[in-house]
Amino acid sequence: MPSCTECSAPLSPPTDAVEGEIVPCPECGTELEIVGLDPVALALAPEVEEDWGE
Repeated sequence: MPSCTECSAPLSPPTDAVEGEIVPCPECGTELEIVGLDPVALALAPEVEEDWGE
């Protein structure tokens, strides 16, 4: 079972998870990205940056 990279809480990703999907940690709220499916691997989700129309 994968765990949160921030607080080490065990996570149960959805059974229909896809690579690139963002899942929140139920314990600390950190957004994690699914980066692998067999086995499920998680990494911190990238921060979305505002481009302000540039």
